[in-house]
Order: sequence, then C-alpha cells, then structure tokens
Amino acid sequence: MKSILRSCLALLLCSALMAYAAEAPGPVLIIHGGAGVERKGMTPESERAARTALELALRRGHAALAAGKPALDAVTAAITVLEDDPNFNAGKGAVFTHDGRNELDAALMDGATRRAGAVAGVHRIRNPILLARAVMERSKHVMMVGDGAESFAREQDIELVDPSYFRTEKRWQQLQRALEEEAAGQAHADLETAKHFGTVGAAALDAQGHLAAGTSTGGMTNKRYGRVGDAPIIGAGTYANSHCAVSGTGWGEFYIRTAAAHDICARMAYLNESPGQAGLKVINQVIPKLGGDGGAIVLGADGRFAFPFNTEGMYRGWIGADGVPHVAIYSDEKLPEPAGE
Repeated sequence: MKSILRSCLALLLCSALMAYAAEAPGPVLIIHGGAGVERKGMTPESERAARTALELALRRGHAALAAGKPALDAVTAAITVLEDDPNFNAGKGAVFTHDGRNELDAALMDGATRRAGAVAGVHRIRNPILLARAVMERSKHVMMVGDGAESFAREQDIELVDPSYFRTEKRWQQLQRALEEEAAGQAHADLETAKHFGTVGAAALDAQGHLAAGTSTGGMTNKRYGRVGDAPIIGAGTYANSHCAVSGTGWGEFYIRTAAAHDICARMAYLNESPGQAGLKVINQVIPKLGGDGGAIVLGADGRFAFPFNTEGMYRGWIGADGVPHVAIYSDEKLPEPAGE
C-alpha cells in the first residue's frame, strides 16, 4: 500500500513539474532603436538597413540566451550591435551637441540583484553600454560621467576611439539645420523630432527567469551645457527588477520628471497591471499630459511584453526561444505575438 502511495505521489509531483515547465516562459529578448520615426524621413535603403540591424541585434542577443547566459549578456550583446550601426542615435550614429561634439550616455540594470551601472557625457567610448556594465561590475558606484568615466574605461581596458569615429554626415547636417533654424528663430516640426528622439535599448528574460534592461543614446541634437537625458538615469529611462524590465526612448526630460521606467514597473508590481496596461498608462497618458512623447519596451517576468509609443513609428523587435526575429518600424505594423498568447 505504501509503495502504491509513493508511486502516486511521485506521479503527481512529476505531473506538477511538467505542467510548470510547460507554463514557464522561455527566454525572450525585446529591443528598440528609438521612437519618433517618420515615413517621410525614410528611404527604402534606410528602412532596409534599419530592419537588418534590428534583426542582427536580436540574433546576437538570442545567441547569448540560447547558450544559457544571463539576461545581462543578451542585453549587452544586442545594444552593442545597435551602437555600432550609424542608423541609430547611439555610439557610431550619435547626434551632435551645440558645440559640434558627441556626448554619449548609457545604463544597464540587473533585475535579479538590482545592481546597476551608468555613464554620461562620454566622448571617446566606442560602446558606452560596455562601460556602464563595467561600472556596475567593477566599481562601487552606479554612475560615472565625463572625463572620470573615460579614465575608468582606460583602467578597465574598455575600447576608446578618436572622437571623429562618431561623426556621420547625416547627424552633422541635422545639427546644421538646427543651428540655422535656431538663428532664424524658427521651430520646425521635423527638426523637433530629430532633436528629441533616438535611443537604443533592450530587455531580456533568461532561462533562469532573471530580467535585465539597458539603454544607450547620443542624446538630443543641439543639446548644450552638459545636458543629460533619461537613458542613463536609473528609474527614468532604464529600470529592471524581479517583476519587469524597461528601456525608454523619447523626450528625456519628461521621462526623468515622471520616473517613467520605474513607474511602469511599480504599476506592474503593485497594481498587477500587464506590460501593455502599465506601458500604455505611462507612455501614452502620463507623459503626453505633461507635454512629452516617446516610447518604451516593457518585459515582464512571465514573458509577456509590450511596445508602447505615441509617435508615428518606433524601431522595435522581439525574439523568443525559437530564434526567429520579428521587427517593425511604423505604428500600423503589427508584430506577431508569441505562441500561446
């Protein structure tokens, strides 16, 4: 009789474990390459290049997850690809300041431990997201800025480049237009879009159920006085905990004022809102009410995710356990949902 009971218990336990495994979310990675995209500003070539880069970033991040590596590795791998691509306002494609320089910001956060690292106002770091990770893992600090951050980079053998590496003609011409219109006292809608948007980011859920998020940006065209936006500020443009991971893209001042990334995660934790509900509330209601706009990517611990944004387009994509990347740019493009959703 006892042996029969033991067998029944073993079968029940096995069934329960199998059910849990079947329901447990698989590794997933979501990314963005910036909100504020407008069709009239795109060519077939630039659109094709952007989609190709997004797919490559997803594949690189997925390779890390498929190898059993932590979410931090997937986020770092994906963002590094986008930082190296001149089509995005981060790393190689960073916009210019009023003084004709490139000032780069980035942040990374581990949801399992809430460790975080960030850098701001750096001029010579090829991949700011790698330096942000070094700050998190190899220092006692969370944020380093400017020359101090670059000194730390040298100590940690993080790659530095000549500032000319970041110069692209597209971004230089955007600055020239901004300066001309500023001198003429004009405000142009297209220029405002170029000023306020453009960031890259990623959020990942690994096989252990841990979350991470990261963001990297060149900031705003024509910015001055050492302006820093939301991307490197933990809780504003970047945040992760055991419930969710968020990376934002938009008019940074409003994301800072609303602690947007943290607010999304708080709503998911305390109000039991889904990624879509929490993201919609903050990105499409709270921020616009104050006069800002933009987008975000939101990933939950259960594998659900959302891409809220309130502009004509946002570079975005996701990849699941099957390794098939899905990307979109414009608001009327619907991304396929994961199987079982």
